[in-house]
Amino acid sequence: MQCELTRRRMLSTLGATAAGGLLGPPVARAGELPANPVAVAKCGTYGSELRPTLQTMFDQLGGLGRLVAGKTVAIKVNLVSSPWGRLGDAPVELTHWTHPAVIGATVRLLGEAGASRIRVLECCSDTTGPFAEFIGEAGWNPNDILNAAPKVEFENTNGLGSGKSYSRVWCTNGGLVFPGYDLNHSYTDCDVLVSLAKMKEHHWFGVTLTMKNIYGMTPLNIYGDTAGEDEPSIEVKGTRVSVFHSGIRAPSKSAPQEIDPNSPREAGYRIPRIVAEINSARPIHLAILDGIESMAGGEGPWYAGVRRVSPGVLVAGLNAMTTDAVAMAIMGFDPMADGGAAPFEGCDSFLRVAEDLALGTRDLNRVEVLGTPIRDASFSFRNT
Repeated sequence: MQCELTRRRMLSTLGATAAGGLLGPPVARAGELPANPVAVAKCGTYGSELRPTLQTMFDQLGGLGRLVAGKTVAIKVNLVSSPWGRLGDAPVELTHWTHPAVIGATVRLLGEAGASRIRVLECCSDTTGPFAEFIGEAGWNPNDILNAAPKVEFENTNGLGSGKSYSRVWCTNGGLVFPGYDLNHSYTDCDVLVSLAKMKEHHWFGVTLTMKNIYGMTPLNIYGDTAGEDEPSIEVKGTRVSVFHSGIRAPSKSAPQEIDPNSPREAGYRIPRIVAEINSARPIHLAILDGIESMAGGEGPWYAGVRRVSPGVLVAGLNAMTTDAVAMAIMGFDPMADGGAAPFEGCDSFLRVAEDLALGTRDLNRVEVLGTPIRDASFSFRNT
């Protein structure tokens, strides 16, 4: 169902949440929004050209050393759904999962830049089992990532994992849908958070890039369809549709509850706001997009009409919002589009919501693109 994001509704929402007393940092005026540079590079394969291409991009952004030297780095990857859900006979990494070669190359470069500890994280579909076993089911060799740098660890963040309690993060200005979220400790027990996502379209959301990837931090035993009512469940199954998309049930009562249970129940209203507020609560320090091989028409092979595409591009930036705006332009979309215009035909624009929360800018006139110009990296996801 299409929802239109109006300035009046946004201002009234922000005013109501601010009145709740859960105030975050003050919202900046439009001219003060951060406009960090974004690096773009053509890269046709996951072979020998991958690592030097990433190295050049990180150097263009000022180098990884100043960001990660001596620090603990958490990398949230995008491994949506099960390892067995494939588009035809294509391996998952060629359609909707972050490719292991990109993960491994990023881990290696972070290690070479002096990161003291690197943790690769994901809420692994219908399981709280070991991360290594999950990716092994996809035919990956976990050691290719674990041995890419010293002190590399995995954590399935669908539950407590190796932690003893959940970490609570609070949204800017009290939030829009939820005031805060409970996460696996790994997302706060770090100095630097990296979102390493796949460049794709999304059935509900228009596109799924580095900001939407962070939505997947939320553990299914709290925010899933079968989560415990009072406390987090031990096992996990299903998706976040009941809690996030439709709001027909609440998260476990141990976690912060919705601000307004009478707010719209449509996914096109809820998801853009939830994505934006999660990014305000746990900001990304380094955003990376794997667009070498991907899929168009949706975020996974479970939708009719999705197809494999080969954009042959990598995108990286120090601000997730500007990185996603550049990626949208490469994909053939206008990042300044609002709800009702492609790719947001059925939802509000998450970039518009995030801009109102002062998370960055979607105006490409204010973004310095380094490396390959957008016009030379362009790959239309709708017309290919």
